[in-house]
Amino acid sequence: MRAHVVLAEWLLVPRALGFSSDANGGFRYDDGDLTAAASIDPRTQHFEIQRAERRDSDSDSTSFGRRRKAESSARAKLCRMVGQVSAPPRGVVILDFGAQYSQLIARRTREARVYSEILPYDASWAEIEKRNPAAIILTGGPESTLGPDSPGMDPRILKSGIPLLGICYGMQLIARDLGGELVPLGHAEFGPAQLENDAPQSSLFAGIPATSRVWMSHGDSVVTPPAGFTSLAHTARCAIAAIGDEKRKIFGVQFHPEVVHSEFGKSVIENFLHGIAGIDGSWEMDSFVDRSIAEIRARVGDARVICALSGGVDSAVAATLVARAIGQQLTCVFVDTGLLRKDEAKNVIEAFRDVLHLNVIAIDATERFMARLAGVVDPEEKRIRIGHEFIAIFEEESNKIDDVRFLVQGTLYPDVIESKTPGSKAGHKIKSHHNVGGLPETMKLELLEPLRTLFKDEVRKAGAVLGLPPAIVARQPFPGPGLAVRILGAVDAQRVATVRQADDIVTTEIEAVADSLTPRPWQYFAVLTPLQSVGVMGDGRTYADLVAVRAITSEDGMTADWARLPHELLERISTRIVNEVQGVNRIAYDITSKPPATVEWE
Repeated sequence: MRAHVVLAEWLLVPRALGFSSDANGGFRYDDGDLTAAASIDPRTQHFEIQRAERRDSDSDSTSFGRRRKAESSARAKLCRMVGQVSAPPRGVVILDFGAQYSQLIARRTREARVYSEILPYDASWAEIEKRNPAAIILTGGPESTLGPDSPGMDPRILKSGIPLLGICYGMQLIARDLGGELVPLGHAEFGPAQLENDAPQSSLFAGIPATSRVWMSHGDSVVTPPAGFTSLAHTARCAIAAIGDEKRKIFGVQFHPEVVHSEFGKSVIENFLHGIAGIDGSWEMDSFVDRSIAEIRARVGDARVICALSGGVDSAVAATLVARAIGQQLTCVFVDTGLLRKDEAKNVIEAFRDVLHLNVIAIDATERFMARLAGVVDPEEKRIRIGHEFIAIFEEESNKIDDVRFLVQGTLYPDVIESKTPGSKAGHKIKSHHNVGGLPETMKLELLEPLRTLFKDEVRKAGAVLGLPPAIVARQPFPGPGLAVRILGAVDAQRVATVRQADDIVTTEIEAVADSLTPRPWQYFAVLTPLQSVGVMGDGRTYADLVAVRAITSEDGMTADWARLPHELLERISTRIVNEVQGVNRIAYDITSKPPATVEWE
């Protein structure tokens, strides 16, 4: 990876940082801790950091990983000192054809330390080319390549010479556009399958066993590969499960290597990235942070910005990232919707003012939100009304501050994908998120979403790079609409109080033993259902509410499994809720994974 600094900024660097010219027309830097070599690219006129090292690193170490980490740290330090990073490292463009798990492909590339960016399937060649990708990946999708209006791609992609990998729909698209033959299956193939590796010599399947488990999800199949391609693998129901043209570096797999159900899928992706495309795998979260700070500065300029604080890790990291970029130009607005967890408003205000030292305006809007939600039962309508009320409040506050142009939100990649925004044109919408699909069509403020391309675990890593305390970085996720989407049916003050008290019991009991649980639960909460049931309490008949308990394990929130909590723990939770929360006489535990369910009940 090379870090790039805009040449105009470089003119101030020698005096400020102590760079000096070397005998070869390049530049050198040495401050006793950090050494670097650099030059100016004659084509782009960018100042390029070609080598960066810390003196305390072991340059002769046999650990490539330690040397690479030290170099990345050195580059990041130098880029922060210069203060302007202009371009991301050369990486992968992922063309999204609407698969719900397209973002998992991006996640797998980043796990391989390769920068990736998702573009809509119909992105022009100009949009792709300006990113200078080292490789392109075509995702799966819900449509059929045999349909008359099936999504396609710019034909110049296949002629570009850039290494290309098609997954599921992407493989079928490559085969169709290059003259292969496809047919619809009599019965679609969904779920696990045994993959037989027919080409162990193939660079795509290097190190992959002769037989392995993969995950299939397709209704069409390639029966004749295009000219120049060979069949690389098959399953019992799919005669051609992978194809490749080693000379042109174009490959396709019918299975989904990005999901954990494909046991060697990660290796297949890494073979493509490192072995075929030749990408070195040097992207770090430091790179993202530095680039984001530069992009925020460039976009915001001298304008004022307000940030919507929710109390969760997403808004905390987003606010801190923006504050690093523009300092006192940022004002944070914390809105108490009346839908927060127990003591959350007080704790959040103290954390952001006293720990992060941000400028925070606190607003108690409980009555406004309760009025907006009165009588609303439909979960989609709840999210939309909450989103609209948030924006109304922020626009009101922005009118009190001169020259406010931007609103910061902690929108993440899963929010974008599930809401099916224009960035994922072919996808099928799952639900609106209040900070994506719940926004009004017209609003006075421009959105600033610095975390929009990150997954939850990557946000935590960014928070650690920014120096946020563990108490903030490690907080469990909490939905933007708050407890409103943990109350099935109408929302009122009494029902909010009920679910808040039950949720506090769930949280307190699980967190008391969470570090001893394997795997550690990712998220846990209570849900107030609209169901009531007969019970007996104190020798008397009751007819009271049913509360559901939800606890999941996950890596990124896009897929999840229900947590296997010890029975003793579930017993304590159940006993406490029934005894301490008025109006509840029955507890149920949710044992549904995602998919088919979502994490939240609404």
